[in-house]
Amino acid sequence: MKQGLQKPVIPSIRETDEEQPHSGAVVLLASVAALGGFLFGYDSAVINGAVTAIGAQFSAGAAALGLTVSSALLGAAAGALSAGRVADHYGRLYAMRLAAILFLISAIGSGLANSLSLLAIFRVVGGVAVGIASVIAPAYIAEIAPAAIRGRLGSLQQLAIVSGIFLSLLVDYGIASAAGGSKVPWALGLEAWRWMFIAMTVPALVYGVLSLTIPESPRHLLAKGRIDEAREVLRRVLGERGLTAKITQIRESLAGEKEPSWADLRGPTMGLLPVVWIGIGLSVFQQFVGINVIFYYSSVLWQSVGFSENNSLIITVITSVVNVVTTLVAISLIDRWGRRPLLLTGSVGMAITLGIMAFLFAQAPLDAQGQPHLQGISGPIALVAANVYVFAFGMSWGPVVWVLLGEKFPNSIRAAALSVAAGAQWIANWVISTTFPSLKNAGLGLAYGLYTFFALLSFYFVWKYVRESKGQELEDMTNAG
Repeated sequence: MKQGLQKPVIPSIRETDEEQPHSGAVVLLASVAALGGFLFGYDSAVINGAVTAIGAQFSAGAAALGLTVSSALLGAAAGALSAGRVADHYGRLYAMRLAAILFLISAIGSGLANSLSLLAIFRVVGGVAVGIASVIAPAYIAEIAPAAIRGRLGSLQQLAIVSGIFLSLLVDYGIASAAGGSKVPWALGLEAWRWMFIAMTVPALVYGVLSLTIPESPRHLLAKGRIDEAREVLRRVLGERGLTAKITQIRESLAGEKEPSWADLRGPTMGLLPVVWIGIGLSVFQQFVGINVIFYYSSVLWQSVGFSENNSLIITVITSVVNVVTTLVAISLIDRWGRRPLLLTGSVGMAITLGIMAFLFAQAPLDAQGQPHLQGISGPIALVAANVYVFAFGMSWGPVVWVLLGEKFPNSIRAAALSVAAGAQWIANWVISTTFPSLKNAGLGLAYGLYTFFALLSFYFVWKYVRESKGQELEDMTNAG
């Protein structure tokens, strides 16, 4: 086994004994990095308010519309798979700035697209940016965060994602309301749905500018032999005490390593290291429980059970607020309770609420168009269950998976392994998003029943394979699951 995957020979540094984190500085750095997650969330959810109008604008059928919605996810998979190599060769900051440029191109191109195929192309460009951001933000945050607060700082990624989703849905609602509908021409003669995409230029520019103000990851600097620069960054986030020992510890964990590649991920378990499979499993289950159905298709979903377009958008905004609030709950608990208890609790909550929705939609009578219509108290129960489901996900699998992906992998393979895990996540997201329209037509009870099954499997996966990593130094976590 490569030397870089062995445990360091020097003792672990205890956060409480030798490091005095400069919490203000490190929170600021982590917050800027997490802006990539904000754009990740915004870009992923902006399609929600525009999808009906896009279908009407380009006379798109269900299959073509589903592929357009999910095209960004294929781009995200490609971006995630390439991000590790870019980050290891050029640096974490270079990857952030590249993502900001791609977000900007996607926002303008999607808003001005004059055909469904051109819209899909620009959605792929945005997806590549999302994929890069999904790898770089957790890697950078994990590499600059002290162990004692790494969970909370890592959770900023999810807070930024759900905040991006919230703002995106709020912007969708505001623009649609101001224009009188998502299909109606608004400012400069452009339809309202186009402005939903163009509005993303603002956070893309902010992200790009702020990425110029933060330092490179100290672990990347040390990997490139830039010791003085790394020392200065570590002094900024950790202070003086234990600084030399920390640098020695990181260099020991990187000793003898060349620039990482996917070949370094090979291992005895079906061709990969066990820790890489853990990361892939966490990523896939995060998507297979169906969370993004709520955010990509929720307005369509609630319209199908009797709500107007305007009311459906309001419900979707409320759901996104629940997601933001519950992420704050996770941030307050993750470094006290630990990663594993939160995941297990979330799996139980999701299984119960998804099961309730599966039952309600399976029992609902169909209208003349073959769509389920929730009657009486069933509608409010489904609405409550959907929001409790979002709460269960938001306090567990949403933030905790990103924290674990950032901290579980050894220094020597972090970016490469995170690329593979995030790539698997986006492929799983694509599968769920692409199949949902067909599953919806077959029956929402079937769709939610399938997601219930995966929620139950996620509980078993965590119980069996995921170990607790609360408070551990990155250099101490090598091949642990």
